Amino acid sequence: MRKDLDCSSPAVQAGHSIAEFCLHSRFSHDWNNQTLVYLQVDNLKKLKNWLFKFEKRNIETSIFYEPDLNDEMTAFCALVNEEDSGFLSSLDLLE
Repeated sequence: MRKDLDCSSPAVQAGHSIAEFCLHSRFSHDWNNQTLVYLQVDNLKKLKNWLFKFEKRNIETSIFYEPDLNDEMTAFCALVNEEDSGFLSSLDLLE
């Protein structure tokens, strides 16, 4: 999610991306309401860069586009197992 959004918005936007995942992902049953980790990036450009990294690894994502922000992408969600999560180590947890 993007940390350049207003103070409460990043978590709200992440919640929207999780809802998209639960509604539309073929992997939603695999998650089984387990651990959520909210990671943040600085802005839209970096979010798009990270989305590309997920796509290169063939990791399915659920993207949320905020209608109140001109349909900008604000967050995405993916199911990543612990063994494959090392590429995320440079990201910060949501503050």
